[in-house]
Amino acid sequence: MEPVPTRDVHVRRVHFDYEWQRPPERFPHYVDGDLVMSHVIAVLSGMFPQGEDFFVRSVRDARDQVTDPELLTQIKGFIGQEITHGREHDVLNQQLADLGYRSMKVDRGVRKRLALVDRIFGLRRRIAITAALEHYTATVAEVLLEDPEAQRLLGGSEVRSLLLWHALEESEHKAVAFDAARAIGVSETQRIWVMRETTVTFLFLIVWNTVLSMLRDPATYKLWVLIPSVLRLRKSPFLRRAVIHRLRSYNKRGFHPNDWDASALIDQWKLELFNEPSSLAPGR
Repeated sequence: MEPVPTRDVHVRRVHFDYEWQRPPERFPHYVDGDLVMSHVIAVLSGMFPQGEDFFVRSVRDARDQVTDPELLTQIKGFIGQEITHGREHDVLNQQLADLGYRSMKVDRGVRKRLALVDRIFGLRRRIAITAALEHYTATVAEVLLEDPEAQRLLGGSEVRSLLLWHALEESEHKAVAFDAARAIGVSETQRIWVMRETTVTFLFLIVWNTVLSMLRDPATYKLWVLIPSVLRLRKSPFLRRAVIHRLRSYNKRGFHPNDWDASALIDQWKLELFNEPSSLAPGR
């Protein structure tokens, strides 16, 4: 295995104020006033804390078999970033649950599922699952960072600040789990098959939990709200053909996350979001 290239993966101190959620409105559609996307983001946020904990456990367990000093440094940053992501999404999930969303129920369901994964599968399988899901999060993150239409959907709320910060750090550490998987001997065949299996499970969980969440929302039963929202999905920046092609590129032999170079994008958003490495820029 070739030496891992140097990458800046460090932990930032952040704080988000969800004052925008204080009014007693049930099911505010906080993603551009859109019914479906508000529930999708709530479901994804519900998946993050337990997902991030699983990623940390997998990479931490693999660390003992890693010898590359640069990768060891990046693993340390990866663990710190993911712990912080989970903590911040947990705060958001509790706020969303107070507004009627199923974020905390999703959290509990993911915890049970991943506890089973921990018991059933060995380290190589778990780190391969982590690398596969990291490709999903990094791809979505970089679409958000590079597409003004995706950013516009988030409006000006603190959810926008949280997701942009999270996206930046997902892009920064997108290759860490992948390189750790390589370092402990995950084969190309296993990596690709695990991605295919993970894709089916991951997409099913998103769709199923989104449907369950929407059934709780009175707006779902208003066809003049529901139908336009569903139709808008066809134009979502996250569902474009180029994004799907990028996700599928993981299934090619010889793939590496750095094949999708985001270094300029990372530099741009470091300047956009941060005044210095450890503080979120004012007004964000």
